[in-house]
Amino acid sequence: MPRKTLAKKNGTVIAVDAAGGDYAPREVVKGAIRAAEEYQMNIVLVGRKDIITVLGGRQLVELGIQIADASEVISFNDHPVEGVHGKQQSSIVVGTKLVKDGLAAGFVSAGNTGAVFYAALSILGKTEGIDRPAIATIISIDTVPVVLIDSGANADCRPEHLVQFAQLGNIYATEVFDVASPKVGLLNVGAEEGKGNKLAKDTYDLLKQTKLNFIGNVEGHDISRGTADIIVTDGFTGNIVLKTIEGVGDTILKLRNHGQTFSHAYNMRGRELLVEVGLGSLAKKMDYRRVGGASLLGLNGNIIIAHGRSQATAIQNAIGLAKRCAEQKVWQKIKEASNG
Repeated sequence: MPRKTLAKKNGTVIAVDAAGGDYAPREVVKGAIRAAEEYQMNIVLVGRKDIITVLGGRQLVELGIQIADASEVISFNDHPVEGVHGKQQSSIVVGTKLVKDGLAAGFVSAGNTGAVFYAALSILGKTEGIDRPAIATIISIDTVPVVLIDSGANADCRPEHLVQFAQLGNIYATEVFDVASPKVGLLNVGAEEGKGNKLAKDTYDLLKQTKLNFIGNVEGHDISRGTADIIVTDGFTGNIVLKTIEGVGDTILKLRNHGQTFSHAYNMRGRELLVEVGLGSLAKKMDYRRVGGASLLGLNGNIIIAHGRSQATAIQNAIGLAKRCAEQKVWQKIKEASNG
């Protein structure tokens, strides 16, 4: 169905990139169907209508899932900027424009992350007052989530950018996860004030002057301990942290799924080291299938980046996150705060 003819429906409408990810479109369609059933919500699948119709069958009609036809795909091998400019009928561009046009309250994609980010930035624009949009990734989902920001959007940052990341994360944790006065920690090589490089030291000084609940520096092992609700860092460091956790998590999940235990896989000292640095417990929590996706904050719209390997469960959870962000009006509240 062409984008302009999409019917506006009652309730929250979330657009989903049916062509994005390693397991698209089959797993994406399956996840969208589950989300429509579980959350009783409105979904628009963006991709090739003929393929989506065959995969979804009667359930699409029964659940009221619409389709926005998008004939092109930006692959993981495409350069993000060239892909967005050269493939205007791609699922990423069409889905982002649905948000821009007010036909969807959010867009979820497991496709090319760089392309999703660039499309969102160029089509939706930055929130006034925000210098650098950032990726907020949930890295722990026990009783209270821990949010890592920035986890990959900005490799080179200045201290004032990290302060903005902390402010973005504060609104996100408060509105989406109902955390009262979230504890903000600055990722560093030591907990003492004065530790770290110039960026960390200067950022520390600025964070002390804010009204945020800044608890000081936190180290890598503090992530799994829940020392802070929000872990602030630059996108270069944050992405390394995230990929390291994911790698360890994948290994642990593979061992568990094959019926192996730590005693079979590691010697005693190796197991002790995992416990000491906190990676053992954290990796068990860091299952992207349960987390769903990461939010792009600081843009004029609600964009969720799902893991490239997302299957149905992860897509369903990413859609649920997009729905909650939309209902809590996260990007609008960020806009209000940045203009206040």
